[in-house]
Amino acid sequence: MSDNTKLGLGLAALGRPEYINIRDNTSLDKSEKAFQQNTFSVLDEAYKLGIRYFDTAPSYGKGEAFLKAWNNSRKHPDVVLGTKWGYTYVANWELGYHGKHEIKEHSLKKLQEQWEASKEMLPKLKYYQVHSATLESGILSNDAVLKQMHEIKKNTGLKIGISTSGANQKDTITIARDIKVDNEFLFDSFQVTYNIFEQDTFQVLKNILNHGRDVIIKEALANGRVFPNSRFKNYQDSYVILNELSRKYNVGIDAIALRFVIDNLKPTYALSGASNINQLKQNIKTQDFSFSEKDLHLLQSLKAIPKRYWEERDALTWN
Repeated sequence: MSDNTKLGLGLAALGRPEYINIRDNTSLDKSEKAFQQNTFSVLDEAYKLGIRYFDTAPSYGKGEAFLKAWNNSRKHPDVVLGTKWGYTYVANWELGYHGKHEIKEHSLKKLQEQWEASKEMLPKLKYYQVHSATLESGILSNDAVLKQMHEIKKNTGLKIGISTSGANQKDTITIARDIKVDNEFLFDSFQVTYNIFEQDTFQVLKNILNHGRDVIIKEALANGRVFPNSRFKNYQDSYVILNELSRKYNVGIDAIALRFVIDNLKPTYALSGASNINQLKQNIKTQDFSFSEKDLHLLQSLKAIPKRYWEERDALTWN
């Protein structure tokens, strides 16, 4: 693995019974008890395999509560936790929920409300992030919210960050990167969707890394779209290449996708989104190899047009 990049585990698919992913999970026991047991098992295995960064959010169903309970029960001295604020989970564990499963609100009131729960993860909590910051939400020009986050940063020593999604990620990151409160940069970390198909943020993220700030990569598997699927006609040539590389390096396509992120960008963390132990063990194989320069260039050529990529993602259903 890169000298710089570490694998982390994101809990987006672990803490709630339905999530945006094209891979089938209809046969799972979707009770809250079963999900907590599975989450603890995956977290235990991840720790055993050397993962130390765990990333969650209140909108990941019970994701934050599960991580908090696991952390309190295991008492590992070396874990690093990250969470976010700005989305509320409203599906209430209702399968087939009609409507949005999570509602965005980047208000001062929501920050204060969610911080009260999230701060219970201190002192292991190291990253506190705005969940899915966008230009449209107004978060980056809301002085009251920015000052409150700066106050949290001063009082706790946390790294304050943003996560981003959407075709305008690059613009959002560029603006957030330069925001200062009391003459110091506010945002220390940037959690960004970046993968074989969505490479639009490469230059701005390299700039951030070169200036000593942290980059955390999510959705490295493009919500499952890196796996061959007849629904996505525009990726069929890419699937041929991914299958060839999978055979060449003797790993799954998931490990190929994660390795691309690590070798091409060299972020601080690359998140596995594994929802069970088997997926996690497959993801971990990304540590067993590195790409040749030729193969890395080949994967760089598979990038999609950002607008089209995000239109596809918006059309994915929760399951």
